[in-house]
Amino acid sequence: MHEFPIRKITVTVEEIFHDGGPPAQQPRRRAAALAVVRNPFAGRHVEELQSAMDDLKPLGLMLTDRLISALGDARAIDGYGKGAIVGSAGELEHGALWHVPGGYAMRERLGEAKAIVPSAKKLGGFGARMDVPVGHINAAYVRSHFDAMEVGVPDGPRPDEIVFALVMTCGPRIHDRMGGLKASDIKAWDGLR
Repeated sequence: MHEFPIRKITVTVEEIFHDGGPPAQQPRRRAAALAVVRNPFAGRHVEELQSAMDDLKPLGLMLTDRLISALGDARAIDGYGKGAIVGSAGELEHGALWHVPGGYAMRERLGEAKAIVPSAKKLGGFGARMDVPVGHINAAYVRSHFDAMEVGVPDGPRPDEIVFALVMTCGPRIHDRMGGLKASDIKAWDGLR
């Protein structure tokens, strides 16, 4: 059993009314939930890491539930992404621990969403920020939902910490007009189209 004690959780919600064009009838909402946790693998190489993903599943569910609560209605959420910023005493692979607990938690709570959860990870120092990529929850080829949300915490990650992030969105980019598959035209239900 690996331990990832939480030092801090932050939840941020954005409402985007326009992006230089006319105001939208309904603002686009984006939200990020971040947890700053101790990295039990910091400062040493550990060959077997996969079992630690199970230990992070409750954190994935907790952050997912906070995002759904912040956005108000799970049925309105149609975009998601995840990311991790690993402190300097860790390694990039420690950020990959978030793939299963972060991704599957969102897919489960959003009704078994079909599309892969876009992901990013990096090593970063104190105050590091990253862009978490976002895609549609049911079809990876829905261009209107390609986006990213910049996340970070001012006082982390410390060298022996990891910042785990989840992002959810409601609706397409505020002035999307690049064509491609529309969300209303998803039909294959294979996570792609």
